[in-house]
Amino acid sequence: MRFLRQQRLRPSLVWVAMGAVLFATAIWAIMLGSSLTDIEGMPRSPVPKAVAPPNSTAAYTKQPTTTLTTRPRSAVVVAIGDSVTAATVCGCTGFVESYAAQLPAVTGGPAHSVNLGTNGLTAAALRTSMTSPTPTARGAAEADILLVTIGANDLTPLLSRWRDSGCGAACYSPAVDAVGSDVSAILAAAKDLRGPQPTQILVTDYWNVFADGDVARASDGPAYLRWSDELTRALNSRICAAAQGAGAVCVDLYAPFKGDGGLNPTALLASDGDHPNTAGNQLISSALLTATSPSPR
Repeated sequence: MRFLRQQRLRPSLVWVAMGAVLFATAIWAIMLGSSLTDIEGMPRSPVPKAVAPPNSTAAYTKQPTTTLTTRPRSAVVVAIGDSVTAATVCGCTGFVESYAAQLPAVTGGPAHSVNLGTNGLTAAALRTSMTSPTPTARGAAEADILLVTIGANDLTPLLSRWRDSGCGAACYSPAVDAVGSDVSAILAAAKDLRGPQPTQILVTDYWNVFADGDVARASDGPAYLRWSDELTRALNSRICAAAQGAGAVCVDLYAPFKGDGGLNPTALLASDGDHPNTAGNQLISSALLTATSPSPR
């Protein structure tokens, strides 16, 4: 009987054991599920972006922009005119070369100078050169700054007329007017040669169209000085009118050499009393520098 009872009890034990296993499995599944729910249910923090080390090439830091500055090219100074331009007799550095060397950077300096001054040149001859395919015209076409000194030699025939019989305003006015017309044509030609390129044109007048100072006083006397002064003022007025009419700058040399007419210019003149010496050329250079505007380039 005991054996049978024991046999009957074994299935119950089996079921109990199986129940315990199933219960443990269920508990484990519940715990695992809870754990997974917690993991998946939790809000995920964003994955941080990689931060490059300070010296890494991946870390880009905008560098200050370096601006390359190129110095504007030197201006080209071309001078056309007579023996005053050519620095005849002086045996020194003429005003053209001095002017170009002293030209400040804001006006394109120090500049390259081309001196086309010619002894004995007249305004009429220069007009022909500027309106023909000549070296003078080609030179003027390259001028950022053009210096013009011309007209005195056109009046040379008047000196002998004055010595013979006098030569008042009615005598000299036609020649003075002709110079003015020629200067206007010279400046118009210069502008045509340059076209749209920015150009400064500086036109000087004279302290005297002939000899002056102690040399002239000794050779021709006070009457000559009065007459030549009157003639020079008339020519200067006509030259400046032509310059202004062409949009050029008239640079006065009369006042620097002679003030209001009462100064003796001997200290500024070469031995011939006609052309400027070293000091005179430097004075002309200074007057031109003062009249020069900053470069538009």
